[in-house]
This record gives sequence, structure tokens and C-alpha cells, in this order.
Amino acid sequence: MNIIVIAAGTGKRLGEKTKNLPKYLIRVNEKTIMQHQQEIFRKIQYDKFVIITGPHKEKFTATNVVYVEDSNYQQHDILGSLMAARDYIFGEVLIVYSDIIFDYAILSKIIESNVNMGIAIDMDWEKNYENRTEHTTEEAENVLLDEGKIMEIRKHITNKNNVGEFLGIMKLSPAGSKIFVNKFLDLEKMHKGSFQDAPSLHKGYLTDIIQELVDSKIDVKPIIVNGKWCEIDTNQDLQKAATMFK
Repeated sequence: MNIIVIAAGTGKRLGEKTKNLPKYLIRVNEKTIMQHQQEIFRKIQYDKFVIITGPHKEKFTATNVVYVEDSNYQQHDILGSLMAARDYIFGEVLIVYSDIIFDYAILSKIIESNVNMGIAIDMDWEKNYENRTEHTTEEAENVLLDEGKIMEIRKHITNKNNVGEFLGIMKLSPAGSKIFVNKFLDLEKMHKGSFQDAPSLHKGYLTDIIQELVDSKIDVKPIIVNGKWCEIDTNQDLQKAATMFK
């Protein structure tokens, strides 16, 4: 299994903390977000730990890591940055956002799932937005389910029945990896203009290509998780994470 962490963003909403440092290296208590994630990943078997870097790439000093530079990070969003590491999307793969911390209960449920393509979803997501005024529910990457199938994934889903939140973790089997990469390559050859909710393909989010897969009748399975996790997007989130993972 390859673990691919998308860490090419600028993290502007954290202000001075990310002025000269990647968000992935921000400390939550005594450990960086990267160290929090690696501590959990050590509980499973994997082959390569791949980090996609953007600004301040020189601040990454950890060894036993494969670094892939997204030299065009300013022209990309999450999807464009992810595909800078397309050579590592083969076999079993975990794709992970760099601004989330989660416990082993969540990771184990994802690893144990027998899916070709699956995404981690928290159905009890709204509790994470209590007293969260700098990053509200309107910014959540929501997922609408119908009888166990993913129907819609994006922000601003108006129907709040049977809706969860995408954590930012996607699991691919060897077959799923091929489908995922080939879908992107086909789009790269043919697609022009806006892409789902994004201004372009390379400016797309991971949620945009997941929606494209769903629209193309390619089965992406929900992996319903229960456990402790948080996203770190603002200084308020950072304080909450420090309390949750103290």
C-alpha cells in the first residue's frame, strides 16, 4: 500500500503560522500534523509514504519518505497537486489530506473495507462544528447518500437528510487505482473549461473527481467511520485539535 498525502497547499487561513512553513508541519501540542498522522499509520503495513509538497518544501526533513514536488502548486488545487504524484497511484493506495488528524478507530475501518474505491464519511459530522465560527457547516465537504450509494459530494448540499461529511481520506484497490488514474488522464486529454464545481480540471478538488466518477456510473463506496478526528483550517481549529488530541 502507498500512502499519499497532499501537502501542497498554502494554508493561508492560519496566518503567520504558515507564512514560512507548510501546514503539514504545524504543531498540535508537541507533534506536527505529519507526526500525528505517521503515528497512526505505523499501526498498519504500507510500502511508501509519499508527501506532495508545494511552498516551503525545504522545511520537510524527515527521512524514509518519498517527496514529490508540485512545482505548479500555484496553478493547482487538491486534484492537480495529487496528480503530480500519479506515478505512485498504483496497487492499494490511501489518499489523505494533510490537514486532518484522526484516531486508529477511523483508520482501521478504512483499511478493513473491501472496496475498489471508497471514501471515509462521518454521518455524525455536525458535532464537529459546534462553536466553530471561523469554518462553518457551509464549508463542509458533504456527501449525500441514498440506500448506501453516494449520490452527491460537494459543499452546499441543500438536502440535509442522510448527509455526512467527507473526511479527506480515499482508499483505492489495485483495480480502483487504475480506474482513478485513467479517468483523470482521459479528462486531461478531452476536458475543457470548468470541471464540476471548480474553474478547471487542475483547479479541482478531490471531491470534484469523485463526483465525476459517480456521474460516470463508476461505483465509489461510502466507508462510514466512527471515531475522533478533526480538520485544521483555522487557528480556532488548531486550538480545538490541541484539546481533542492532548
